[in-house]
Amino acid sequence: MLPWKRFVRPVAALLLAAAVGFAPAVTTTATAAPSTAAQTRSSGWNDWSCRPSAVHPRPVVLVHGTFGNSVDNWLGLAPYLVNRGYCVYSLDYGQLPGVPFFHGLGPVEESARQLDRFVDRVRVASGAAKVDIVGHSQGGMMPRHYLKFLGGAAEVNALVGLAPSNRGTTLLGLTKLLPFFPGVEDLLTAATPALADQIVGSPFLTRLNAGGDTVPGVRYTVIATRYDQVVTPYRSQFLTGPNVKNVVLQDLCPLDVSEHVAIGTVDRIAFHAVAGALDPDRATTTNCASVIG
Repeated sequence: MLPWKRFVRPVAALLLAAAVGFAPAVTTTATAAPSTAAQTRSSGWNDWSCRPSAVHPRPVVLVHGTFGNSVDNWLGLAPYLVNRGYCVYSLDYGQLPGVPFFHGLGPVEESARQLDRFVDRVRVASGAAKVDIVGHSQGGMMPRHYLKFLGGAAEVNALVGLAPSNRGTTLLGLTKLLPFFPGVEDLLTAATPALADQIVGSPFLTRLNAGGDTVPGVRYTVIATRYDQVVTPYRSQFLTGPNVKNVVLQDLCPLDVSEHVAIGTVDRIAFHAVAGALDPDRATTTNCASVIG
């Protein structure tokens, strides 16, 4: 093997791993471990004494993206929903041994089982028969396994995906280069299974999308951005089937330039669209002015 190949292969693996499932980096706001910080009530979410109101009768479960966690991914959206009267919860999933803060890296099927257990806990604590789920990136795709294969359809009213990796990603075509770097895909599968699961055509995604995208009784909303640089092409995020609404952020506000990370973490136009998807009967029009809503 040529010396440069010894260098290129691990670097290529690292870059691909960092990009395929990129979610917001750890901010200085959250310095405690997610499992501890997520229990705090100062921001009003993960308050296990919260009882859903008649206006918002279902708790909202937030599901972070790859490399995210239950706090950093939701420093914007969680308070936004709490301030509108929702009981809001977030979980950590897909943890790897010895890797703090950066989660969503384990096998997606196991992560779906973790979500299943967390939803059961939320339902018991809140007394609600069903929850609504809002997920970013992998967090918008992974719950579909729970809905389709783990009985989640009986426990979930709506799934809202912000830039979800529903059919995986080509990462602007970079995943097509994997055959030219022998061993890289095997390294991804062994070290960070969730990244391998989110490559277009993976065995996990093939099974997930076989036989239709949706299950009866659940409302689906996908909110995508044309400027997504991670889950590409961005229209691969869309779902087909009954009770599905696919939304392009720039159709709501042409001035919005949010990309993959911003749509799930800071974009208040996207947040407004999420609130409308959670409560369509009371939804107001989402447009550029929604940034101040």
